[in-house]
Amino acid sequence: MRPVITLLTDFGYESYFVPAMKGVILSLNPEALIIDITHSIPQFNVYKAAFTLWASYKYFPRGTIHVVVVDPGVGTSRRAIVIKTRNYYFVGPDNGVLMMAAEDDGIIDVRAIENREFMRPIMSSTFHGRDVFAPIAAYISLGLDVSLLGPRVTDPIKLQGITSRISRGFASSVIVYIDHFGNAYTGIKEGDLGVLGLKYGDELRVNIPRKNIELKVRFLRSYGYANEGEALVLVNSEGFLELSVNRGNFAQRFGVEEGDEVVISVIK
Repeated sequence: MRPVITLLTDFGYESYFVPAMKGVILSLNPEALIIDITHSIPQFNVYKAAFTLWASYKYFPRGTIHVVVVDPGVGTSRRAIVIKTRNYYFVGPDNGVLMMAAEDDGIIDVRAIENREFMRPIMSSTFHGRDVFAPIAAYISLGLDVSLLGPRVTDPIKLQGITSRISRGFASSVIVYIDHFGNAYTGIKEGDLGVLGLKYGDELRVNIPRKNIELKVRFLRSYGYANEGEALVLVNSEGFLELSVNRGNFAQRFGVEEGDEVVISVIK
Protein backbone atom coordinates (compact mmCIF):
# COMPACT_ATOMS: atom_id res chain seq x y z
CA MET A 1 0.00 0.00 0.00
CA ARG A 2 1.24 3.50 -0.80
CA PRO A 3 2.03 5.47 2.38
CA VAL A 4 -0.77 7.89 3.28
CA ILE A 5 -0.05 11.40 4.55
CA THR A 6 -2.93 13.69 5.53
CA LEU A 7 -2.83 17.47 5.77
CA LEU A 8 -5.02 19.61 8.03
CA THR A 9 -4.37 23.36 8.17
CA ASP A 10 -5.83 26.83 8.47
CA PHE A 11 -4.08 27.90 5.24
CA GLY A 12 -7.18 28.12 3.04
CA TYR A 13 -7.38 26.84 -0.53
CA GLU A 14 -6.37 29.94 -2.45
CA SER A 15 -2.73 30.32 -1.37
CA TYR A 16 0.50 28.54 -2.33
CA PHE A 17 1.09 27.15 1.17
CA VAL A 18 -0.60 23.77 0.73
CA PRO A 19 0.87 22.96 -2.70
CA ALA A 20 4.32 23.92 -1.40
CA MET A 21 3.97 21.35 1.38
CA LYS A 22 2.79 18.72 -1.09
CA GLY A 23 5.72 19.45 -3.37
CA VAL A 24 8.21 18.95 -0.55
CA ILE A 25 6.62 15.63 0.41
CA LEU A 26 6.50 14.30 -3.14
CA SER A 27 10.07 15.39 -3.87
CA LEU A 28 11.21 13.12 -1.04
CA ASN A 29 8.69 10.31 -1.58
CA PRO A 30 6.95 10.34 -4.97
CA GLU A 31 4.90 7.31 -3.88
CA ALA A 32 3.20 9.15 -1.01
CA LEU A 33 -0.58 9.46 -1.24
CA ILE A 34 -1.48 12.90 0.12
CA ILE A 35 -5.02 13.43 1.41
CA ASP A 36 -6.44 16.83 2.37
CA ILE A 37 -8.57 16.58 5.50
CA THR A 38 -9.35 20.31 5.33
CA HIS A 39 -7.59 23.64 4.95
CA SER A 40 -10.59 25.73 6.03
CA ILE A 41 -10.01 25.66 9.79
CA PRO A 42 -10.62 29.23 11.03
CA GLN A 43 -7.27 30.99 11.33
CA PHE A 44 -5.40 30.17 14.57
CA ASN A 45 -8.29 28.03 15.92
CA VAL A 46 -6.24 25.27 17.52
CA TYR A 47 -9.21 23.69 19.27
CA LYS A 48 -11.31 23.34 16.11
CA ALA A 49 -8.35 21.76 14.35
CA ALA A 50 -7.85 19.34 17.25
CA PHE A 51 -11.51 18.33 17.22
CA THR A 52 -11.51 17.91 13.44
CA LEU A 53 -8.43 15.70 13.63
CA TRP A 54 -9.96 13.64 16.44
CA ALA A 55 -13.17 13.15 14.47
CA SER A 56 -11.40 11.99 11.30
CA TYR A 57 -8.01 10.40 12.02
CA LYS A 58 -9.32 6.93 12.94
CA TYR A 59 -10.92 6.26 9.55
CA PHE A 60 -7.58 6.24 7.72
CA PRO A 61 -5.47 3.13 7.13
CA ARG A 62 -3.15 2.02 9.87
CA GLY A 63 0.23 3.74 9.55
CA THR A 64 -1.20 6.98 8.15
CA ILE A 65 0.85 10.07 9.00
CA HIS A 66 -1.34 12.99 10.04
CA VAL A 67 0.23 16.45 9.60
CA VAL A 68 -1.50 19.39 11.28
CA VAL A 69 -0.41 23.00 10.80
CA VAL A 70 -2.51 25.39 12.85
CA ASP A 71 0.40 27.14 14.43
CA PRO A 72 0.04 30.68 15.76
CA GLY A 73 3.31 30.19 17.69
CA VAL A 74 5.40 29.39 14.61
CA GLY A 75 8.97 30.67 14.87
CA THR A 76 8.87 31.04 18.65
CA SER A 77 10.21 28.70 21.31
CA ARG A 78 7.24 26.35 20.93
CA ARG A 79 8.38 22.81 20.12
CA ALA A 80 7.73 20.87 16.95
CA ILE A 81 6.81 17.28 17.76
CA VAL A 82 5.99 13.90 16.29
CA ILE A 83 3.76 11.45 18.15
CA LYS A 84 3.76 7.73 17.49
CA THR A 85 0.53 6.04 18.61
CA ARG A 86 -0.72 2.48 18.40
CA ASN A 87 -1.82 2.89 14.79
CA TYR A 88 -0.70 6.29 13.47
CA TYR A 89 1.84 9.10 13.46
CA PHE A 90 0.98 12.73 14.20
CA VAL A 91 3.27 15.61 13.16
CA GLY A 92 2.84 19.27 14.07
CA PRO A 93 3.38 22.01 16.65
CA ASP A 94 3.36 21.30 20.37
CA ASN A 95 0.32 23.48 21.09
CA GLY A 96 -2.20 20.76 21.93
CA VAL A 97 -3.56 20.36 18.41
CA LEU A 98 -2.40 16.74 18.11
CA MET A 99 -3.16 15.46 21.58
CA MET A 100 -6.92 14.79 21.49
CA ALA A 101 -6.48 12.34 18.61
CA ALA A 102 -3.16 10.92 19.81
CA GLU A 103 -4.42 10.16 23.30
CA ASP A 104 -7.56 8.63 21.83
CA ASP A 105 -5.48 6.16 19.81
CA GLY A 106 -2.95 5.52 22.60
CA ILE A 107 0.43 7.25 22.72
CA ILE A 108 3.59 5.14 22.41
CA ASP A 109 6.23 7.85 21.97
CA VAL A 110 6.48 11.64 21.67
CA ARG A 111 9.64 13.20 20.21
CA ALA A 112 10.80 16.77 19.77
CA ILE A 113 11.78 17.49 16.18
CA GLU A 114 15.32 18.83 16.48
CA ASN A 115 17.47 16.92 13.99
CA ARG A 116 18.10 19.36 11.13
CA GLU A 117 19.14 16.49 8.87
CA PHE A 118 15.47 15.75 8.23
CA MET A 119 14.34 19.35 7.63
CA ARG A 120 14.77 21.52 4.57
CA PRO A 121 18.29 23.02 4.49
CA ILE A 122 17.00 26.59 4.46
CA MET A 123 14.30 27.01 7.08
CA SER A 124 11.90 29.93 7.32
CA SER A 125 10.83 31.14 10.75
CA THR A 126 7.23 31.53 9.51
CA PHE A 127 6.56 28.41 7.39
CA HIS A 128 7.38 25.30 9.37
CA GLY A 129 4.62 23.46 7.51
CA ARG A 130 6.83 23.43 4.43
CA ASP A 131 10.28 23.39 6.01
CA VAL A 132 9.81 21.10 9.04
CA PHE A 133 6.54 19.18 9.14
CA ALA A 134 6.27 18.23 5.44
CA PRO A 135 9.78 16.75 5.15
CA ILE A 136 9.47 14.98 8.50
CA ALA A 137 6.23 13.34 7.32
CA ALA A 138 7.90 12.29 4.08
CA TYR A 139 10.85 10.73 5.89
CA ILE A 140 8.53 8.85 8.25
CA SER A 141 6.67 7.53 5.21
CA LEU A 142 10.02 6.20 3.99
CA GLY A 143 10.54 4.30 7.25
CA LEU A 144 12.36 6.79 9.47
CA ASP A 145 12.53 5.76 13.16
CA VAL A 146 11.11 8.75 15.04
CA SER A 147 13.67 8.28 17.83
CA LEU A 148 16.23 9.82 15.42
CA LEU A 149 14.36 13.13 15.34
CA GLY A 150 15.11 14.34 18.85
CA PRO A 151 14.69 13.74 22.57
CA ARG A 152 11.61 12.20 24.13
CA VAL A 153 8.95 14.69 25.27
CA THR A 154 7.24 13.87 28.56
CA ASP A 155 5.16 17.04 28.92
CA PRO A 156 3.38 17.75 25.61
CA ILE A 157 0.90 20.62 25.71
CA LYS A 158 -2.72 19.57 26.18
CA LEU A 159 -5.87 21.56 25.51
CA GLN A 160 -8.46 22.00 28.21
CA GLY A 161 -10.78 19.01 28.23
CA ILE A 162 -14.54 19.04 27.74
CA THR A 163 -16.34 19.41 31.05
CA SER A 164 -20.02 18.66 31.59
CA ARG A 165 -22.28 18.27 34.62
CA ILE A 166 -24.90 15.56 34.28
CA SER A 167 -27.62 14.58 36.74
CA ARG A 168 -31.14 13.17 36.50
CA GLY A 169 -33.11 15.44 34.19
CA PHE A 170 -30.35 18.09 33.98
CA ALA A 171 -27.13 18.70 32.03
CA SER A 172 -24.77 21.64 31.74
CA SER A 173 -22.03 21.78 29.10
CA VAL A 174 -20.62 23.98 26.34
CA ILE A 175 -20.82 24.05 22.56
CA VAL A 176 -17.63 22.26 21.55
CA TYR A 177 -17.98 22.37 17.77
CA ILE A 178 -20.13 23.94 15.05
CA ASP A 179 -20.14 22.11 11.73
CA HIS A 180 -20.67 23.30 8.15
CA PHE A 181 -24.45 23.03 8.50
CA GLY A 182 -24.55 25.10 11.68
CA ASN A 183 -25.24 22.13 13.93
CA ALA A 184 -23.94 22.83 17.45
CA TYR A 185 -22.27 19.90 19.22
CA THR A 186 -22.49 20.00 23.00
CA GLY A 187 -20.03 18.20 25.26
CA ILE A 188 -22.82 15.88 26.45
CA LYS A 189 -22.09 12.35 25.21
CA GLU A 190 -24.37 9.51 24.28
CA GLY A 191 -23.13 7.59 27.32
CA ASP A 192 -24.51 10.36 29.56
CA LEU A 193 -28.10 9.86 28.43
CA GLY A 194 -28.83 7.11 30.95
CA VAL A 195 -27.88 9.39 33.85
CA LEU A 196 -29.78 12.24 32.28
CA GLY A 197 -32.83 10.00 31.86
CA LEU A 198 -33.36 11.07 28.26
CA LYS A 199 -35.24 9.03 25.65
CA TYR A 200 -36.43 9.72 22.12
CA GLY A 201 -39.57 11.82 22.01
CA ASP A 202 -38.86 13.67 25.27
CA GLU A 203 -39.27 17.44 25.35
CA LEU A 204 -36.28 19.47 26.51
CA ARG A 205 -35.71 23.00 27.66
CA VAL A 206 -32.48 24.38 26.20
CA ASN A 207 -30.95 27.53 27.73
CA ILE A 208 -28.02 29.44 26.23
CA PRO A 209 -27.28 32.11 28.87
CA ARG A 210 -24.95 34.30 26.78
CA LYS A 211 -27.68 34.86 24.20
CA ASN A 212 -30.51 34.90 26.76
CA ILE A 213 -32.16 32.12 24.76
CA GLU A 214 -34.61 29.54 26.09
CA LEU A 215 -36.01 26.95 23.68
CA LYS A 216 -38.42 24.05 24.02
CA VAL A 217 -37.35 21.29 21.63
CA ARG A 218 -37.83 17.57 21.07
CA PHE A 219 -35.15 14.88 21.38
CA LEU A 220 -35.38 12.97 18.10
CA ARG A 221 -33.46 10.23 16.31
CA SER A 222 -32.57 12.28 13.22
CA TYR A 223 -33.26 15.57 11.43
CA GLY A 224 -36.11 14.31 9.28
CA TYR A 225 -38.27 13.46 12.30
CA ALA A 226 -38.66 17.21 12.92
CA ASN A 227 -40.71 19.58 10.81
CA GLU A 228 -38.79 21.69 8.32
CA GLY A 229 -37.34 24.68 10.20
CA GLU A 230 -37.97 23.08 13.62
CA ALA A 231 -35.18 23.08 16.20
CA LEU A 232 -34.38 19.71 17.71
CA VAL A 233 -31.81 17.80 19.76
CA LEU A 234 -30.26 14.52 18.60
CA VAL A 235 -27.23 12.29 19.08
CA ASN A 236 -24.91 12.90 16.12
CA SER A 237 -22.48 10.63 14.29
CA GLU A 238 -19.68 11.34 16.78
CA GLY A 239 -21.84 10.50 19.79
CA PHE A 240 -22.46 14.05 21.04
CA LEU A 241 -25.79 15.63 21.89
CA GLU A 242 -26.34 18.14 19.08
CA LEU A 243 -28.55 21.22 18.72
CA SER A 244 -29.93 21.41 15.20
CA VAL A 245 -32.58 22.83 12.90
CA ASN A 246 -34.08 20.54 10.29
CA ARG A 247 -32.99 21.98 6.92
CA GLY A 248 -31.72 25.07 8.70
CA ASN A 249 -28.71 26.47 10.51
CA PHE A 250 -28.95 26.42 14.31
CA ALA A 251 -25.82 28.52 14.91
CA GLN A 252 -26.89 31.29 12.56
CA ARG A 253 -30.51 31.38 13.68
CA PHE A 254 -29.68 31.70 17.36
CA GLY A 255 -26.28 33.42 17.13
CA VAL A 256 -24.43 30.80 19.16
CA GLU A 257 -20.69 30.23 19.10
CA GLU A 258 -18.25 27.54 20.13
CA GLY A 259 -17.59 27.89 23.84
CA ASP A 260 -21.10 29.07 24.72
CA GLU A 261 -22.60 27.50 27.82
CA VAL A 262 -25.63 25.25 27.24
CA VAL A 263 -28.04 24.11 29.96
CA ILE A 264 -30.49 21.33 29.13
CA SER A 265 -33.35 20.06 31.30
CA VAL A 266 -35.87 17.33 30.61
CA ILE A 267 -39.48 18.53 30.72
CA LYS A 268 -41.66 16.09 32.64
